[in-house]
Amino acid sequence: MYSQALGREIRRVDRLIGHYAESHRHPTNVLIHWICVPIIVWCTLALIHAIHPWLAYASYVGALVYYVRLSLPFAITMALFAGLCLASLSVVPHAAWIALALFVITWVLQFYGHHVEGKKPSFLEDLQYLLVGPLFLLAKAFRKLGLSY
Repeated sequence: MYSQALGREIRRVDRLIGHYAESHRHPTNVLIHWICVPIIVWCTLALIHAIHPWLAYASYVGALVYYVRLSLPFAITMALFAGLCLASLSVVPHAAWIALALFVITWVLQFYGHHVEGKKPSFLEDLQYLLVGPLFLLAKAFRKLGLSY
């Protein structure tokens, strides 16, 4: 997509984050996302790992392929975070049960945030927004730190 105002193509990552941001403007909803999204990433990997570790590693690689296609700095950051999440599973006792409980709690909070926002979650429109959520937060952090992505 070409932007007349910018005089250049708008990158796909910027379009996705911009669309995601449309339903994440209320400070309460954004705060809930800052807390819950990283926990949901850990929970998702933990629950997949409980099914079979190789399935978790394959999911990790699949997500990273998606992220590399959008932004290398984001992909590297997500690789580090998800790698730490996977590594933590060997030291967290009963990780699957903890993940299941936290998964339910954090999703309830996420839906509450969207209730406060007055807008439905983006992933109900397109499932890829489940992978864009962490990038929305990373984009905010990168901008605050003056880093390009």
